[in-house]
Amino acid sequence: MILTKDSFGEDFIWGVSTAAYQIEGAHDIHGKGLSIWDTFVKKKNKIFKNQHGDIACDFYNRYIADLHLMHSLNIRNYRFSIAWSRILPQGTGEANPSGIDFYNKLIDLSLELGITPWITLYHWDLPHALEQRGGWINREVTDWFADYVALCVKHFGDRVKNWMVLNEPAVFSAAGYFFGVHAPGKKGIDYFLAAAHHASLAQAKGARIIKSIQPDSTVGTTFSCSHIEPFTGREKDILAAKKADVLLNRFFIEPLLGMGYPTDEIKILRRIEKYIKHNDENELKFDMDFIGVQNYTREIIRHSLFVPYLRAKIVSAKSRKVELTAMNWEVFPESIYHVLKKFSAYPNIPPLIVTENGAAFPDEVVNNQVDDPKRVQYLQSTIAQVLRAKQEGVQVNGYFAWTFLDNFEWAEGYHPRFGLVYVDFETQQRIVKSSGHWYADLLKQKI
Repeated sequence: MILTKDSFGEDFIWGVSTAAYQIEGAHDIHGKGLSIWDTFVKKKNKIFKNQHGDIACDFYNRYIADLHLMHSLNIRNYRFSIAWSRILPQGTGEANPSGIDFYNKLIDLSLELGITPWITLYHWDLPHALEQRGGWINREVTDWFADYVALCVKHFGDRVKNWMVLNEPAVFSAAGYFFGVHAPGKKGIDYFLAAAHHASLAQAKGARIIKSIQPDSTVGTTFSCSHIEPFTGREKDILAAKKADVLLNRFFIEPLLGMGYPTDEIKILRRIEKYIKHNDENELKFDMDFIGVQNYTREIIRHSLFVPYLRAKIVSAKSRKVELTAMNWEVFPESIYHVLKKFSAYPNIPPLIVTENGAAFPDEVVNNQVDDPKRVQYLQSTIAQVLRAKQEGVQVNGYFAWTFLDNFEWAEGYHPRFGLVYVDFETQQRIVKSSGHWYADLLKQKI
């Protein structure tokens, strides 16, 4: 298949995605409050080599040059998140004028350059002050979040029309409140279920608030998705794969669609009922304008007697001796085709947008250039699978590459580089990689 921009149609949305904590830096200046990531990275041995996002890509100070670079690469849609604690240092209460001013300037320059802003309202960096009050475990978080969303829409909604409410609630609730490997580092099934339910409520509540203030807005939310396959055709492995699918793909989209939580396959999940109050099932529902699908790989699942609750485990890509990324994820471009088909099969599903997709590979600077043929091949192959789904009738309306700049990759620190643009974190030099030039050429094609 020859990949061309015009194969997708003139209304297809092409862009890149970033997240505030991963690129902004400026963690404690101009009135910004602490986030849970500002505090989590200070705990010993939580992050690769004890690295942190205090400076990251220094985007807060370098956004003008970075946006001009984005424009030069023909990128006309930019998905970025707002750091909640930059505009509300305590999470609630008095707003920080300097934080609001920064995002106003970022939005204004984007529009001046012909780049459409797509704002993610929550990309994992809860204000630390709210975590001290229970964070996502405290049901009041839905009210705190509602006030924050309203503030954002009132300040930025005159120029921003495209909103994503949450980024990957399955990941921040599980990694942060069940496994403890991400901020805030809590562990336990009840922590997870409380956080998951409150995040799901906040997701719909936030969307309703945006629409109430700005009826003509385009509102969606994003979900992490993995193509799941059983290790063998044995009944136990097939059942294990179904359980993994519940947690990795179904648990957050189905209540949003009015289907309730899928708890039949995993009985322990029924404990979420103790957090559900009268009318919550209706409060979980909202008709989004689009659903953001975020996919990087597939997972092979086998039965395991020793894994509590699930009796299922991931068969590592490394042990299967397949091609790997720097995250030890399997290179499997067809995965995105399968998840697009899967999500599009839900009744009354709105249009889909691929809001994150990309790959981390070891990058090396040679003669001030970065040649990354594996990433180019990954992007070509994966975008071709998006086109395959679209040609088979899936209503997929956009693709955002993860990510524009190499950045702070959460618990993995700066080791995995996902960017189309290489960042030297010592000097903050930017070098457009071969993949960045390839993407720019794709987006340059005239329709």
